[in-house]
Amino acid sequence: MEEAGRAVADAAQDLAPQGPALLLAGGGANGGDAFVAARHLLTLGREVLVLALPSRHPLTRLNRRRWRAVGGVTRPLSASAVSHRAPGAGVIVDGLLGTGFGPPLRPALAGVIGALGAARSHGTPVVAIDLPSGLEETSALVPDGPDGLPGTAGADLTVTFMGLKAALLFGAAAAQAGRVQLIPLRVPGDWVQAQAVAEQPTDAHVAALLPVRRADAHKGTAGRVWIVGGHPGTVGAAGMAGVGALRAGAGLVTLHSAADVPLLMPELMIHRHADLRAALLGTPESGRPDALAVGMGLGPDAAALARELLRWQRPTVLDADALQIELAGHGHAACIWTPHPGEAARLLGTSTQDVTRDPLSAARALQQRLSGVVVLKGGPSVVAYPGGLSVSRGGHPGMASGGMGDTLSGILAALLGQGLSARDAAVTGVRLHARAGERAAQVHGYGLSASDVAQELGGAWQDLSAALPAHRPG
Repeated sequence: MEEAGRAVADAAQDLAPQGPALLLAGGGANGGDAFVAARHLLTLGREVLVLALPSRHPLTRLNRRRWRAVGGVTRPLSASAVSHRAPGAGVIVDGLLGTGFGPPLRPALAGVIGALGAARSHGTPVVAIDLPSGLEETSALVPDGPDGLPGTAGADLTVTFMGLKAALLFGAAAAQAGRVQLIPLRVPGDWVQAQAVAEQPTDAHVAALLPVRRADAHKGTAGRVWIVGGHPGTVGAAGMAGVGALRAGAGLVTLHSAADVPLLMPELMIHRHADLRAALLGTPESGRPDALAVGMGLGPDAAALARELLRWQRPTVLDADALQIELAGHGHAACIWTPHPGEAARLLGTSTQDVTRDPLSAARALQQRLSGVVVLKGGPSVVAYPGGLSVSRGGHPGMASGGMGDTLSGILAALLGQGLSARDAAVTGVRLHARAGERAAQVHGYGLSASDVAQELGGAWQDLSAALPAHRPG
């Protein structure tokens, strides 16, 4: 709590260094954080006032006494008190409700949140502790308040601790959080593991995972990738996966299909098979690829073929038609499953709305059911691996168009073929894909296509590489 409160005080001081600081302290642990922050702001020479609810939380009560011991002033919290004090404040710290909150919101607190929202709408910056009050930790939705009152006031800056919560990452809830600052706390390791929700890898972290070729590399050592997909009417999906694999650095990419696939790049080798299953399963072990992507437009026989290919124990990306629950017992540690929310809902036997409400829990449940690594695609995408979750914010809303997931599958297969583990390939591929989308959007905006994103993969790779403190040897 001392570490958290100090971080909140520093954030409030950086955001708004002038004027009185008004802190709103609830009855739980967030209120204790607010009292600690008030004490540290006071030592910085700020004029500070705390409006607080009564509390039974032992640490909150302790820090209220510490606040009083240094001459801090506390007044009762109410909507009218916030309305009266907020106009003169340089910054307001929201320490009302935290991760333990679940609706419904009590009318008295809804009134306080309404007054806080009014102050924010008039230009007073708000710093939220852990979550903007009124949001649920695990939900991407913004709950309604009672009697037509707003469910949250939102925040300009949210200071959260140890792990990112679903409410700070997804949907309408994330839009209420403003800028999110993640603070690690020095607490016992077991406690961190129990409390942390999701990691957010930096570009430098991702850059350190990118494959680096030796000077004597050749196409056979840069990753042999097979794309298995394409069915009459859906041949473009497999083609886009192949382009993604080439642009992500695979040395040799072969597309195996039961249909005629258009030649999107002359370097993409296309094999049409009258009997796709027989052709693939007859391949001797010495001729098998370093990695596969299976399922893009593959058609109704995808699950049966994927089950046979999984027996090869090769690193494999499973997408689209290969995302079948009957394959759950056939996956292995080098598998990456890539469902979008609708496919995830089908695999979990739930609704798409349930998946989008809490993508972190959905991704975790899928990983436990399927094994290997799961990439739950969305804005942002979630990578679930044994023992953890990773979320890479970024990308662009213009990426909501056909073929984006197919391109991502090709990228993931290329990274697997270049020797990355399933976890590292997933984390790296998701960020690489998102960064390419960001670059493409600068030109095309909402009109960008999967082909535009694939064209920007080389630039995205260079962007990420630049995040390293020094170039690595080749």
